[in-house]
Amino acid sequence: MTAAATVDVRTIAPRERHPLIFSTFRDLPPGAAMELVNDHDPKPLYYQFQAEIPGRFGWDYLEQGPEVWRVAIRKLAHGNGSCCGSCGG
Repeated sequence: MTAAATVDVRTIAPRERHPLIFSTFRDLPPGAAMELVNDHDPKPLYYQFQAEIPGRFGWDYLEQGPEVWRVAIRKLAHGNGSCCGSCGG
């Protein structure tokens, strides 16, 4: 996987992490992926993606701890041609 962007949130304040991740995701072109690097399993972020943009992203663990978690988050292309604009795609 070649990531269009890598976001290492290990040194970023927790309250700033999710906004940065979603902003980076919104800027991805359809089909591109970002790599998230974290110091814990970002499963809560996965659930937030599911709630906010269901069916519009792919989630693949590249590394699963115990010290570092790396996840490829891919922006999926819209299948039906309609776009609400919330994901930036």
